[in-house]
Amino acid sequence: MILPIYGYGEPVLRKVGVDISADYPNLKEIIQNMYETMYNAYGVGLAAPQVGMAIRLFVIDTEPFCDSENISKEEQEQVRLFKQTFINAKIIKEEGEEWGFNEGCLSIPDVREDVYRKEKITIEYFDENFNKKTEVYDGLIARVIQHEYDHIEGILFTDKIAMLKKTLIKKKLQNIMDGKARPDYRMKFCNKKGR
Repeated sequence: MILPIYGYGEPVLRKVGVDISADYPNLKEIIQNMYETMYNAYGVGLAAPQVGMAIRLFVIDTEPFCDSENISKEEQEQVRLFKQTFINAKIIKEEGEEWGFNEGCLSIPDVREDVYRKEKITIEYFDENFNKKTEVYDGLIARVIQHEYDHIEGILFTDKIAMLKKTLIKKKLQNIMDGKARPDYRMKFCNKKGR
């Protein structure tokens, strides 16, 4: 089932997600719905707060990046094959140089800005079968994980851009809150009239 994606300004996007257990109600269905919602919106990641749940869960499938001309052939192959569910994730280390990449977010349609993040991460999490894992990722995969991880910490990519850039996008953010954004996927807006 395709779920509405919560837009910028919705309070749930600012909540720190809580850990869940393997017997969390309808977990398999929630994960399936999140993948379906992400694919419908042509995203590469989706976190539970973006569909109204303040829990520590996000899904990623980076295959759409494999057509990018901005990444090496080796990295294209890595992103083509990367699909993972992250439950109760905890980044335990970020290392390497910070590098910029033009990021967007399904909760903040039509806004893209350069965000600087560390190039390598170590993360602990449970997969969809509640197998505990500790993995090291770098490059584009690490970036997508960091972006989605921020969501379960109540952080948006717009929090990581310069004050001047924030001023320049202020009107766009207000339009999203007011329900004036028109993405080609279902959204829930915090200030939309007739709610």
